[in-house]
Amino acid sequence: MRIAINTGGGDAPGLNAVVRAAVLSAERRGWDVVGIRRGYDGLFNLGGVVPLDGTAVRGITHLGGTILGTTNRGSPFSFPVEQPDGSVRLVDRSDEVIERMKRLRIDCLIAVGGDGSLRIASELAGKGLNVIGVPKTIDNDLHATQVTFGFHTAVQTATDAIDKLHSTAEAHQRIMVVELMGRHAGWIALFAGFAATADAILIPEVPYDIEKVAAKIRQRYREGPEFAIVVVAEGAKPKGGEVSYLEETGPGGGRRLGGVAKRVSRQLQELTGHESRSLVLGHLQRGGRPIAFDRLLSLRFGSAAIELAAEGRFGCMVALDAPVVKAVPLAEAVARIKTVPQEHEVVMAARGMGISFGD
Repeated sequence: MRIAINTGGGDAPGLNAVVRAAVLSAERRGWDVVGIRRGYDGLFNLGGVVPLDGTAVRGITHLGGTILGTTNRGSPFSFPVEQPDGSVRLVDRSDEVIERMKRLRIDCLIAVGGDGSLRIASELAGKGLNVIGVPKTIDNDLHATQVTFGFHTAVQTATDAIDKLHSTAEAHQRIMVVELMGRHAGWIALFAGFAATADAILIPEVPYDIEKVAAKIRQRYREGPEFAIVVVAEGAKPKGGEVSYLEETGPGGGRRLGGVAKRVSRQLQELTGHESRSLVLGHLQRGGRPIAFDRLLSLRFGSAAIELAAEGRFGCMVALDAPVVKAVPLAEAVARIKTVPQEHEVVMAARGMGISFGD
């Protein structure tokens, strides 16, 4: 067989490990492997498709990022094409993807990505392309797998950062509000906030009442050390209110989430009378070496994808159903996102310990 691999969407620790496992597993079967640079962009650009073998993937398991590059604005179904007048028009180039794959003699595409990238893969599968998906997102919001690689490394990065905030917050008797990634799902904020002993955790699934958060902070100052840590996911919003947006636009001209930590910090300072500062951890959560858990999961996913290709089980995504890695239909995998349930055991444990969710 001849296998193609691409990585799409936001980068996540563990991408390179998936690529290495897939390449080595395919090579041992005598198969050829190529990598498509920057999602599907490489199919339309000279030099955008590169051969991958054991030498090309040597020593990359521990590296963050992706040797293939990635993009979150290159959907072949709405591909940006610059017009003669300088404007950009979105065009459907999916048929070109199918044709290019045929010319390259690709028997199967291994698409590594999150909900957006795998939705594209599912649509391409619907057009007849042999596709196997590998779930990747630090947000951990793909419901068909128990966990996605990159998530636990992001949680570790966020936890380390919050740990460091404790000392400076205590030294200045401040409220520190840290904003973590999580557009629609608050998994990173929940796990990192709980692990780092935050006083309040605000997530998209639980609209918050800022007065109740302030009450928790006032109690903290009365009864304990005179400082407080508040962790907030970028998609958190107040009851009856909207999420916060930055002034600049995101890919495709859409509004970009952000600014909730600054808003919460300002409100808490006004309501409590205590000095408050905000911090946005941002893309630090995506960077760096994957921790051992994510390396192991990535390597298992990459190897499992080749097994599915060998069995001819296309149109599927590999998924963790501990202790095994199984296959689930791609269409099912992207049907909905996985949000934090109100009754999740970490939520209940945090509430039991007095951590406020603002509700």
